[in-house]
Amino acid sequence: MSIKPLPLQVSLATAYDRRMTDVDVPAAETETIKAEVAGHRLEVIVDGDERLDRVLALLAGAIRSIDLIMYIFEDDAAGRRVLDAMTAAARRGVRVRAVIDSFGSGDIADAVFDPLRAEGGTVTFFSRRWRSTYLIRNHQKLLLIDESIAVTGGFNIAAPYLSRQDAHCWFDLAFLVRGPSVARMIEWFEEIHDYTLNDDGKVLTLRRLIREWPVDTGPVSWLVGGPTQRLSPWARAVRTDLEHARQLDMAIAYFSPGQGMLRRLGRVARRGRARFVMAGKSDNAATIGASRLLYGYLLRKGATIWEYQPCRLHMKLIVIDEIVYIGTANFDMRSLFVNVELMVRIADAPFAATMRDFIARMAPDCEMVTKTSHKARANWLTRLRWTLAWFVVGLADYTVTRRLNFGLGEVDPETEI
Repeated sequence: MSIKPLPLQVSLATAYDRRMTDVDVPAAETETIKAEVAGHRLEVIVDGDERLDRVLALLAGAIRSIDLIMYIFEDDAAGRRVLDAMTAAARRGVRVRAVIDSFGSGDIADAVFDPLRAEGGTVTFFSRRWRSTYLIRNHQKLLLIDESIAVTGGFNIAAPYLSRQDAHCWFDLAFLVRGPSVARMIEWFEEIHDYTLNDDGKVLTLRRLIREWPVDTGPVSWLVGGPTQRLSPWARAVRTDLEHARQLDMAIAYFSPGQGMLRRLGRVARRGRARFVMAGKSDNAATIGASRLLYGYLLRKGATIWEYQPCRLHMKLIVIDEIVYIGTANFDMRSLFVNVELMVRIADAPFAATMRDFIARMAPDCEMVTKTSHKARANWLTRLRWTLAWFVVGLADYTVTRRLNFGLGEVDPETEI
């Protein structure tokens, strides 16, 4: 098992030259990291403009099939370009299928997809009706091209996720995989597509699909999550990897786990080192409040906590010793127990070192949270609001909690999306 990571300063050349924009973009936000692991070619695409260009290029180059699962698909400049590329592919004979979450994409009119359907493409909405599964969201983001390339990550099909970083955009990742494990995602898409088309709303069927999905054990493995009675499959894998871990690095958008998982994180901090990069800005004040409720415990255990400042952090990246997780799941109650999620687990020491270094280089763009600074802002009223936010974030979908402020004052209304 080998890896050949490109030097990070060289890989910057694959992204847009920083001189092409007036935005002062930190270097960590413009690179593309490339690696080879166990017969897989991996790319971590950080720059938002590059993400959009790569998605459009993949769609334009598709010959046989395009399969898409998406939580948010917006009818904005980026969304229209992606939809036009999908429509053009269908027109030239490519099979195009999309599964879109009805709640996350609730603002888009169904008629927007009529041109794609007219060319033979299909669009199916997850949990369109009020049923027992309506609070279960399909939070996945997955693009499959010609059954040979898979793209996942935290980004949605919307302009703020597919443009260069500034205060209005999301700092996120796209993870592109070529290699034998992509076959697993071809099977997974068929399962989700079939469920959405024929069994949508049947919670027991969805639960069984998640529970019975085989867990990969290879160096590049795809893990899923969903509405399980206990931790979802991807979360169980993380829990196992944390059991004896001595190094933990996490860059995570929404952080509000339960007590069991929180204690495991604390134990890693006590016996080794734990570093967390959390969101300092968001369009969702409740998620920041829910995270801050847990800072005190982690700080007492010796963890390092940074809050990212230049723009909204939307990343889902975890490095545990020599293992990397990248995908769609936040580290909160919904992603751990409820939402349908997708995470890629890469077990390789050099790749883990590369991604750990990537997280470390965020430090100049972060504000460190210390015991003193945390205590200064954690008065009883603020803690009450944080506690309320933690409970609500665990229950409600992100598109709902985004509208709730709880008096935390974290969101500039002019920058909301």
